[in-house]
Amino acid sequence: MHVDYTGRQCTITPRIRKKAEEGLAKLAKILGDHCTSKVILTAEKRRRVAEITLTRRTKKLVGRGESTDVLAAIDEALDHIEKQALKLNTRKRDVKRSAKAAWKRKAPEPVLTTVPAAARTTTVPVVVHRFPAKAKLAEAHLVKNQDSVATQPMTVEEAVKECEFRDREVFVFRDKKGTVRVLYRRRDGKLELIEVP
Repeated sequence: MHVDYTGRQCTITPRIRKKAEEGLAKLAKILGDHCTSKVILTAEKRRRVAEITLTRRTKKLVGRGESTDVLAAIDEALDHIEKQALKLNTRKRDVKRSAKAAWKRKAPEPVLTTVPAAARTTTVPVVVHRFPAKAKLAEAHLVKNQDSVATQPMTVEEAVKECEFRDREVFVFRDKKGTVRVLYRRRDGKLELIEVP
């Protein structure tokens, strides 16, 4: 993640830079690595203001924190952006996708044929549609992902929180007794618990 720092009546020390980068790394787990961010620190009398702008594609997430300490102001700004990021991800997940409208679907190219010259009195174009003899089957695209599997035993409550944090539709974990369980998000947004025998 690319980060630009600006200090207004304030010097940016390595400690401040480290604090901001740790928080932005946490946000990168939620939003992805393809983000740019600007950190603006301002000192006004006894107030310290931190303004962090995170740009992801076309969306801008802005967090502003104000405190007597720079690090506390950065924490507050990062908390604001984290709330916005989680809201953005849940909004994206909750949107129902619909099929393209009939007029947007691409129609097959028409093939024009004419009657031979010997039998022709007038030329009339004829449209012939060709359909494939076999329907194409898409191959399954498998990607191994360890992000949806818990490495340590956890309770159901911890697994629900982890599933929400990682923003996954399916989450596999073991409970304290060693039983394998699967959390699955249904289309209505509710989580369903499946016990594997």
